[in-house]
Amino acid sequence: MGVRHSSTTVPTAAARARSVLATAWSCAVTTEIGRDELVGAHTVTGDGRILLSPPEDSALAAAVICAPRGEPSTLVEFADVSPVPLRDRIRARLWLSGTLGYDGEYLVFEPTCAVLHDSTGERQGVELDEFALTVPDPLAEAESRLLTHLADAHPEAVEQLTRLISPDSLQGVVRVRPLAIDRHGISLRLERARGQADVRLPFHQLVEDVTQVTECMHALLMKARLSTTRRGRPVGG
Repeated sequence: MGVRHSSTTVPTAAARARSVLATAWSCAVTTEIGRDELVGAHTVTGDGRILLSPPEDSALAAAVICAPRGEPSTLVEFADVSPVPLRDRIRARLWLSGTLGYDGEYLVFEPTCAVLHDSTGERQGVELDEFALTVPDPLAEAESRLLTHLADAHPEAVEQLTRLISPDSLQGVVRVRPLAIDRHGISLRLERARGQADVRLPFHQLVEDVTQVTECMHALLMKARLSTTRRGRPVGG
């Protein structure tokens, strides 16, 4: 998959990782004993630790009991899934390795290594100090609602945004869909008969909260209307 960014202003790996944690509903946890798929069984503390509440008969609970010091080596995996239907809806995967131990009623996962895998196959290591201090993107919790509303209610706006993309990048494109939105800008997925690519359109200012999204989107759309760039043929919405 090819990716072109029209701006280098993108979220840091730590911000993306914390946003994935903030919105993921499920995760996979692997220890020496086995692997558990947990749904709605984790919460995240302010410093990025993960509190797990696995079933009593899970491999995860058994791993803690059987570990020599009660702290088994553990891998926790999260998937960042696009809320908008796409051919490939996995936008990134977050892998956290570390140790697991009991703290009252919860199993507490302490990460010792964090790696973010994006949809291009690129791997980015996340500094743990930065990870602990970083907060999720201010649009992370609202992203699903914002993107699905844009895709379902305003396909003409998505079409108009393609005027900000170079004609070369639009060759062979059969459908454009909103892929992601954060405080820095919006990303679109360009789907071709074979293959796909992502393009990023930056906002004119950083978004501090969801109330500023409308203004930034209107500014992008106005820029698109004033643009002289046009596609050679219509792209499906």
